[in-house]
Amino acid sequence: MATQEFDVVVVGAGLAGLVAAAEAVAAGRSVAVLDQENASNLGGQAFWSFGGLFLVDSPEQRRMGIKDSFDLAWQDWQGSAAFDRLGDEDSWAVKWARAYVEFAAGEKRAWLKERDISFVPLVGWAERGDGRADGHGNSVPRFHIAWGTGTGVVKPFVERTLKAADEGRLTFLHRYRADELIVEAGRALGVRGVVLAPDDHPRGEPSNRDVVGDFEVRGGAVVLTTGGIGGNHELVRHWWPERLGTPPSSMITGVPAYVDGRMLQIAEEAGARTVNRDRMWHYTEGIQNWDPIWPQHAIRILPGPSSMWFDALGRRLPFPCLPGFDTLSTLRYLRTTPDIAAHDHSWFVLTQKILEKEFGLSGSEQNPDITNKDFKLLLSRVKSGAPGPVEAFKTKGADFVVADSLEELVAGMNKLTDEPLLDPVDIRRQVEARDREMVNGYSKDAQVTAIHGARNYRGDKLARVASPHALLDPKAGPLIGVKLHILTRKSLGGLQTDLQSRVLRPDGSVFEGLFAAGEAAGFGGGGVHGYNSLEGTFLGGCIFSGRAAGRAASG
Repeated sequence: MATQEFDVVVVGAGLAGLVAAAEAVAAGRSVAVLDQENASNLGGQAFWSFGGLFLVDSPEQRRMGIKDSFDLAWQDWQGSAAFDRLGDEDSWAVKWARAYVEFAAGEKRAWLKERDISFVPLVGWAERGDGRADGHGNSVPRFHIAWGTGTGVVKPFVERTLKAADEGRLTFLHRYRADELIVEAGRALGVRGVVLAPDDHPRGEPSNRDVVGDFEVRGGAVVLTTGGIGGNHELVRHWWPERLGTPPSSMITGVPAYVDGRMLQIAEEAGARTVNRDRMWHYTEGIQNWDPIWPQHAIRILPGPSSMWFDALGRRLPFPCLPGFDTLSTLRYLRTTPDIAAHDHSWFVLTQKILEKEFGLSGSEQNPDITNKDFKLLLSRVKSGAPGPVEAFKTKGADFVVADSLEELVAGMNKLTDEPLLDPVDIRRQVEARDREMVNGYSKDAQVTAIHGARNYRGDKLARVASPHALLDPKAGPLIGVKLHILTRKSLGGLQTDLQSRVLRPDGSVFEGLFAAGEAAGFGGGGVHGYNSLEGTFLGGCIFSGRAAGRAASG
């Protein structure tokens, strides 16, 4: 078995890996980037993302009349993270968290601009929170959508690394699957593994695992950027925490199958410490993709605040389980409430008017206007009619029911479950009660109040929140029911790292020569988000931790 040698070996060609590799090349190091997938998959799952990035006190916010600050953002982060393992697993995570918020409030936007990453004018308001000033959630809109979505975020780092490869300063080793860390005298010196057979499947599709050879690649530093476990339902269930109830018997998948978590176990067996493995981020608004790319391909609805949300038995979910407010509170409610935990779905009930204004879909491929930087098409979002991809799901998606009457709608929804669980009389009672609250510009109903509050932000009023109306108003119809599934997405824990992205051992000492970034490192420190994400922080976490790893590995 021939050995190849480089200054820095990066395992994983996703966003964090490409950022780390670009930094190492810029520092004058020779770099190898290994990945088990083919060249079409450069950028990893970040390529498929909506491209949201968390920024604080940005020009985009100020133009929208949003007053933000580091202090407010740090308050929100701490309230959301709820770090409670400060003497142990969170000891480095909280330091990473503060450093990241400082980055988001400081040089992040300018650093991204130097790499030709810009943003659409409207700032989104994701994870509006649990209703407490010092609790979970964003106090103000901070979700900056990259012009080009995740594809646009990945592009400059793909271009930099491809250019370095053309110049002989970087070597891509595609279809190289790392199976073992090479550790000598306590120091990581490279990886061993197998070469997989060539596979020309398009990006995101499953590839073969046929072994055609083996390899050994050595370097002065090894950077692990191999992602989390979202594509491996067995591992998701293994690490599913008791506080979130029982894991669903069926889930759909928000990431490609290669997000398998293999390298976390390999690193742990070599002496690295993993922490906060029980923290994870899965969505409750998943729908089956009618045109799938990977197995059980899921798309997340990015909802505005107006759809009524019902559990599997037809009861309206309580606050803060509102669309777009508190992801994990909703997941916990659905999985811990005894009489509905046996069911793996919930329901949105809405109108065509709400669909047209409030339904966004996650994913670069579901947002061709932003992904392709088509400003004319983007402007169509403020006009009547649903965006093309949304209308396609309504027409072709297996989880959508459309009807002119509520009774007809409920009958159609009942056909999508093994047995009819919804009572049309009770659904009507709840819908009519909600509709009576729409007469005034104020209400005791928390969701109705939230709708009015959201429209105080002109970005939401312009393009994100439908004007308040009764669901049973025929002028707003037809009525739409959407069956929602649990969608697997992110690991919030991982390899524990210090602020230089150096991997630590169980005793807290540095694992010499080994670095980690991105989701494999819990996006920094083994869990920078704590228990909850503020959204827009996954891509940014890959960039921030990948940059730190690339720089430190080059030192």
